[in-house]
Amino acid sequence: MSETDKVVNATRPDSLVDHDLVPAAETKGVDYQLRPAKRADGSIAEQIFNAWITIDNPAQYNSYTTEMVKGLILAFRRASADRAVNAVVFTGTGDKAFCTGGNTKEYAEYYAGNPQEYRQYMRLFNDMVSAILGCDKPVICRVNGMRIGGGQEIGMACDFSIAQDLANFGQAGPKHGSAAIGGATDFLPLMIGCEQALVSGTLCEPFSAHKAYRLGIAMNVVPALKIDGAFVANPTVITDTMLDDYGRIVHGEFKTGVAFKTGRDTIKKGEIDLTLLDEAVDTLTAKLLETFPECMTKSLEELRKPKLQAWTQNKENSRAWLALNMMNEARTGFRAFNEGTKETGREINFVALRQALAQGTPWTPELIDSLIPGDDAS
Repeated sequence: MSETDKVVNATRPDSLVDHDLVPAAETKGVDYQLRPAKRADGSIAEQIFNAWITIDNPAQYNSYTTEMVKGLILAFRRASADRAVNAVVFTGTGDKAFCTGGNTKEYAEYYAGNPQEYRQYMRLFNDMVSAILGCDKPVICRVNGMRIGGGQEIGMACDFSIAQDLANFGQAGPKHGSAAIGGATDFLPLMIGCEQALVSGTLCEPFSAHKAYRLGIAMNVVPALKIDGAFVANPTVITDTMLDDYGRIVHGEFKTGVAFKTGRDTIKKGEIDLTLLDEAVDTLTAKLLETFPECMTKSLEELRKPKLQAWTQNKENSRAWLALNMMNEARTGFRAFNEGTKETGREINFVALRQALAQGTPWTPELIDSLIPGDDAS
């Protein structure tokens, strides 16, 4: 036993107060693990852990259900109160998605047309984002795949993001009947500037992990694709800093045409390996380990304030608007996504909607039916 261990054992109370709200319990779709913390040299720091909180719903691209939101709130509260936790690693199962936001099946089949119910759901969502922003431990978003919609919002609530470079980032918002007011409209202007925030929040075009790094919402990006046993950068993305014909920086942009298709074919021939992602996460947690814990918590509290202030100022108004929107555009957009297929598409006929509204057509079940992909009337 080291001298430090002797001091700790001699001064530890026989019974420590439990600061958790409820006893630890398992939630389907949310995995909570304590993994031994490692020093920079790879050795184990005895009795110290990193809490891994994993969204475990890979069949639906790690979207979160109402019950999973509850589980995530409790998981972050649990990690925050655990004296032995060094840092939180927030991630998803598999290599396809970190999180794609709320579960559209549940949205379409339960919450659509029920604003009073969706308002209660959004209370839980708000508490989930606040639990991340209020965690006493540093929170690392391990971006193992797509970070889209609400997944992007809870990812930006984290303190650090480390991504594998096949991952895409972005919002769903106006493309699927909503607005990115679950955090994105609060965080994006602060993190990437107003112009790029407008691009992401309104056009809803996914962008690469390399662009996320360039914009400043990822601290590190590592390769995940292995070809013939060697790691290679995402072949669908321009990974060198280049200028296009107009002198614009195109680093991190997706390739176009044949080059993009060739890159997709290359990905299919290779294998996905997240070893470098885990090594980068371990490197960061080891650096966090070598700090004063109370000074770390205070630093986090101060550095989070711009995000926290914007979030707190807007979250209740956003909750109310999102609830009411479930009676028209969200009701239509979520249903279209849920009922659509790869062949029919998952977006409504936007032009037909605008034409109908321009003529003063009211929101009726018949209008909604006419807009759904695959419907003869659409």
